[in-house]
Amino acid sequence: MTAQAERRATAGPAFAAVGAPAELGVVVVTYDNEAHLDRLLGSLRLAAATTPMRVVVVDNGSADGTVRRARAHADVLTLTGHGNVGYAGGINLGLARLGDVPACLVLNADLVLEPGAVPALLARLRRPEAGVVLPLLLDRAGAVQPSLRREPSVTRSLGDAVLGRFLGDRPGWLSETVRDPTAYAWAHPVDWGTGAAVLVRAEAARAIGPWDERFFLYSEETDYCRRAREAGWEVWFEPAARVRHAAGGSGRGPELTALLQVNRVRYARKHRAAPLAGATLAVTAAASLARTWDAGHRSAVRALLLPGARRALPRGVPTGLAQAGGAGEAAGADRADGAGVARGPAGGAGTLGVPALGVPEAAAPAVAAPAAPVGGTVVIPAHDEAAVIGRTLAGLAPWARAAGVDVVVVCNGCTDGTADVARRFPGVRVLELPEGSKPRALDAGDRAARGFPRVYLDADVAATPAAVAATLLALADGPWLAARPPAALDLAGASAAVRAFHRARARLTAPRDALWGAGVYGLSAAGHARLGRFPDLVADDLWVDALFAPGEKRVVDAPPVRVVAPRTARSLVRVLARTARGTAQVRARAATGSPGAARAGGAAAGTVPGIDTVAGPVPGPSRTAGALLRTVRGPRSALDAAAYAALVTLGRLHARRGAGWERDESSRR
Repeated sequence: MTAQAERRATAGPAFAAVGAPAELGVVVVTYDNEAHLDRLLGSLRLAAATTPMRVVVVDNGSADGTVRRARAHADVLTLTGHGNVGYAGGINLGLARLGDVPACLVLNADLVLEPGAVPALLARLRRPEAGVVLPLLLDRAGAVQPSLRREPSVTRSLGDAVLGRFLGDRPGWLSETVRDPTAYAWAHPVDWGTGAAVLVRAEAARAIGPWDERFFLYSEETDYCRRAREAGWEVWFEPAARVRHAAGGSGRGPELTALLQVNRVRYARKHRAAPLAGATLAVTAAASLARTWDAGHRSAVRALLLPGARRALPRGVPTGLAQAGGAGEAAGADRADGAGVARGPAGGAGTLGVPALGVPEAAAPAVAAPAAPVGGTVVIPAHDEAAVIGRTLAGLAPWARAAGVDVVVVCNGCTDGTADVARRFPGVRVLELPEGSKPRALDAGDRAARGFPRVYLDADVAATPAAVAATLLALADGPWLAARPPAALDLAGASAAVRAFHRARARLTAPRDALWGAGVYGLSAAGHARLGRFPDLVADDLWVDALFAPGEKRVVDAPPVRVVAPRTARSLVRVLARTARGTAQVRARAATGSPGAARAGGAAAGTVPGIDTVAGPVPGPSRTAGALLRTVRGPRSALDAAAYAALVTLGRLHARRGAGWERDESSRR
């Protein structure tokens, strides 16, 4: 590339450098888009004259000259060398490098933005409830592309399978695609739309979390928009923002047709109950079976019905930035404390593993644990966790042994094979206590620990080495006395009532630097000195969180730990009962004016920092009711709020009837 060619490529207003002020971040994911990229970047430069923006191009292993064309734009950050991580994975990598921007525009490379498109998108995003905005897509001739979609359902899949594009004016319950021309003439909220161009508010991005990389390509935007709605944000269509789309800029072959159909079923399995997911599989397979004259649909039938063929479809290497499940963090999941979960901090750790849009590039989370020795101890209390302890240790134990991190599993009152499973991992030390008590197990782990910092990890929480390493390093090198990684909630297989609860929970605000609810937290030596011994409380992490002022604790920049939500309403009620009991215990202990309470950030006796401001299922009924009512914006959110209130009430009633340890067994099967 000559200097003259580079000057031609970058002619026009310049893009903002990383660290420079910008009103918009743009992520462009490319794959063999040499013929399209310059036109897209040229249209963005015109918009940059009035809207300062930063542009990141993420190339997924192009074999043509795409990377050369991207690098000809000296003010564009081009990311290469990560292989083909898929569209969702590419977006996540780009988001992690955007830096401090209030909104992000995700674009296909085969687009051209018409003048005024960016200002129109940003103007629509100024609506306080708008979290995602979609533009009007036009084909090369300027005709409107039917890009809007309704939420997938069995009847819509059946209607589209049987009728295809015929009877385009059929009822909405028989078609996923919105074909009514009037729907493209005015701005309005929608379920979702084609992901070729998607504008996301930074605050919404933090609440929604990373794009789900399991979809690789297709249905990732369906999932993202659904999670946006579940988090309380609206998805808007803005026809004044006009974008020309070449469509199929990365090609379409039999494998991608098969992947399109497989991801429809994958989406249903993630977000629907098992019977509806099974019906979606049947309809999708039947539709492809009826079109076996097409090579893509023949591949789809094999992939839908044969696991081996499905595994052979395109998939990416996980970036380490993607979430494990549904919207929001692990609110109300089966944590040892049962106190819910805090969201990622604004301007701090990115929610669910992608840095918050507002975190400088240097703060982007690592996708792998540091190679250098880290040091410290991981204490894992375990009570009858034979079904899950192997999953927890599988990725953690080999890294810990190589990094010099001590891992201690404390089996307390176990009657199954937890100790035997844990001993299979070289380097893991196993202690056995006859008493089934988490506080005593934590104390025993402390006595056996060989050094600081220390991470306390629940046995059923899957934490990557990068998440543990980031927590240990923050406590070893920084001013922090306590820390934890972000957490991601896995709602796969959860009932409709459980999903409704979590949708409502995601709309409630919560302290962003709280330690409780993720099933993992860490302490430095000074932080542990403030704690002393673990008190005999259900909510150990709620108590630990109360010991530290906001400037003494943090949620680190790291991939999220995976927290599996209760699958049934009955199991969730049991967890909420423990939530209520644990909170009551902490409040009662704080009210005694104990030394621990007095040390908790200098608070007056009788209060616990972080508890009286919690917006989860633990405050008093009147405060929770008021916060819940403010989340209601329509019929669906009203139903979610009602489900939330009913389940929390049942949990409180259940808490009054017993004092045992209520555990969710549904997520351990």
